[in-house]
Amino acid sequence: GVNYKLLLIGLAVVVVGFLLMAGGGNGDPNNFDESAIFSPRRITIAPIVTLAGYLFVVYAILKKDKGNAAQ
Repeated sequence: GVNYKLLLIGLAVVVVGFLLMAGGGNGDPNNFDESAIFSPRRITIAPIVTLAGYLFVVYAILKKDKGNAAQ
């Protein structure tokens, strides 16, 4: 039901957070680009988005369905 949709939305947000963290490497060990690896997108925005996604997933798991409430 609704919980599965919320769970999928939360997982999509987590994936977006990890995609924002990806990249920054240039493949050459002798050339280190600090601005690419330690950009604000990778060290601030991406972890916040990922954490928000995980919290949303936890909310989706713990949320009670209105129709399935055991009396």
